[in-house]
Amino acid sequence: MAKPRAVKPSKEEPLEKQLWKAADKLRKNIDAAEYKHVVLGLIFLKYISDSFEDMYSQLKAGEGEYAGADPEDKDEYKAENVFFVPLEARWFYLVSMARQSDIGRHVDAAMDAIEKENPSLKGVLPKVFARQNLDPASLGGLIDLVGNIALGDAKSRSADVLGHVFEYFLGEFALAEGKQGGQFYTPRSIVELLVMMLEPYKGRVFDPCCGSGGMFVQSEKFVEEHQGRVDDISIYGQESNQTTWRLARMNLAIRGIDSSQVKWNNEGSFLNDAHKDLRADFIIANPPFNVSDWSGELMRGDGRWQYGTPPVGNANFAWLQHFAHHLAPNGRAGVVLAKGALTSKSSGEGDIREALVGDGNLIDCIVNLPAKLFLNTQIPAALWFMNRARNNGHPRKGEILFIDARNLGQLINRRTKELRAEDIQQIASTYHNWRTGDANYADIKGFCASAPLERVAELDYVLTPGRYVGLPEEEDDFNFAERFATLKAEFEVQLLEEARLNQTIAKHLAELNK
Repeated sequence: MAKPRAVKPSKEEPLEKQLWKAADKLRKNIDAAEYKHVVLGLIFLKYISDSFEDMYSQLKAGEGEYAGADPEDKDEYKAENVFFVPLEARWFYLVSMARQSDIGRHVDAAMDAIEKENPSLKGVLPKVFARQNLDPASLGGLIDLVGNIALGDAKSRSADVLGHVFEYFLGEFALAEGKQGGQFYTPRSIVELLVMMLEPYKGRVFDPCCGSGGMFVQSEKFVEEHQGRVDDISIYGQESNQTTWRLARMNLAIRGIDSSQVKWNNEGSFLNDAHKDLRADFIIANPPFNVSDWSGELMRGDGRWQYGTPPVGNANFAWLQHFAHHLAPNGRAGVVLAKGALTSKSSGEGDIREALVGDGNLIDCIVNLPAKLFLNTQIPAALWFMNRARNNGHPRKGEILFIDARNLGQLINRRTKELRAEDIQQIASTYHNWRTGDANYADIKGFCASAPLERVAELDYVLTPGRYVGLPEEEDDFNFAERFATLKAEFEVQLLEEARLNQTIAKHLAELNK
């Protein structure tokens, strides 16, 4: 098998896009849903091998605190929070076997060996490389491709590069899978907006339907970008789909994020809450919309339904109350829900919404999102922000901020839109200025409005932002005389053209009669 050429970044196209195109060419007849585990598994393997080799070199050199250390001692790696990689799983060994017809068996064996040496990865890594539909030559090509990812970068930066590529590939696979892919991946621009608005600098961050872990990754990235301490936040999660849970654990491990409290069970957060006693400082979540088979009939008297029993046929208000139940006394939540939850009154949903707004005084802000943001549904969506601290000196405790962002965002293809950086900044800064009582906040017709709770009650607790923000103001620069003169001139030209056409028709008719 000919070795693929090394992929080098160009000025025209970022490295991750070039890698994606090259990897996609090697996919051939394999479905994206299956292929993602092959590619992402190799990226993860490269990451832990790079981290191990870096630590191995320091131990072998035996300088300073590592004087006399044994580079094959597993405890040395455990002490530095580095995964131990046995010889048969190290990247250089797999590269040496890449042209063998049984390379798939060697990669599966490498995954097994890593799990045996690292209990925290047990049951996490994919063993899909020896399948018959994966051509050994294509797998060898992928190994070469992934091996080139960190070329030109210092080893200390290789984890950042691999993590970035892993995140990019997650998004591309979700796009390739379409509706099915959206179930494990929340579009990055929505995650960035949620994190930018909540600002999870310090405390416990919880996502009870965590998908591939994007909310956690973005939270850690936010702390780093704002000169905070990543160690100041801890993450808690739950996922009912085991395959997606594995992606989340790899996604977090590749960034060195502790994922020990990201749990899996196939019953889900309602029937089997993995964090019953958790009271989180921040909840960031994108639960599935309008789920009807959530086992509501088995949970009619559940203690979480503080604001009313949610209907058996729709889980939206079960999710909202699950989030509220897990909030700390000063905790805040930012969650995505179907837009219908803003207005629905069926099966007691209107009463629950009224209780959340009125007696609970929990709702801080509602953001109406643009269409086409989600990969797995065309259902319109909105963001709900809940705040347990509204009764503790909140400058806006008697108001709710409504933001209508339907006209923001840009198309990235015919069917999908994303929020731009300036859109995220506009929405987030509006919320922060409002929430802190900043004098810079002002209602903007057609975009944002701070509505008193009395006004919300007057509108029967319907929370659609459009009801409150109104229509945008148009500049009154209409010149009636100028417009009338223009229309008159256009009309006269049209009459002249019609007269000429009639003359031509009459002439031709006369010739025909002759």
